[in-house]
Amino acid sequence: MDWTTLLNAEVEEAYRAADKLMERVDDGSLGWKPETGKNWMTVGQLLHHMTSACGATSKGFVTGDWGMPEGASAEDMPPEEMLPPADAMPAASSVAEARQQLAEDKKLAKEMIERAAGRFDEMVQAPWDPAPRPLGQHLLGMIVHLANHKSQLFYYLKLMGQPVNTMHFYGMA
Repeated sequence: MDWTTLLNAEVEEAYRAADKLMERVDDGSLGWKPETGKNWMTVGQLLHHMTSACGATSKGFVTGDWGMPEGASAEDMPPEEMLPPADAMPAASSVAEARQQLAEDKKLAKEMIERAAGRFDEMVQAPWDPAPRPLGQHLLGMIVHLANHKSQLFYYLKLMGQPVNTMHFYGMA
């Protein structure tokens, strides 16, 4: 199997499952977060983060455009801006908005996979990690990033008392 086929298949699965779980959230739950522990995102923050967890970051790897102001670089950013605490993260204002943004991010992810064709072995680095890795590995990592947050949403739903199970986790229910 080639990189393009693999990455597109993984995108389809990750986004389908993420969207199906988002569909189970109601707007009244956007402010919910676990009661114990520290630095938890609210459901709204999690949904917002999921809408840029893959496609937008893949664009950075493929094009070099990380969305930073002109002339700025990752070295210029303080660590709390590169990875802000949960309380400082933006939140989705509605589930419908988050689902629409997720669909747009999926489209962007697929576009970036197509643009990367033939370059998957090219060594690139993330602003947050100076170790270069193959572009294909980074793109797969961004799909895994979305899948990890999909898992977080699944457990949030469980903790909120939603009747979710393995079929929901994989987007089959």
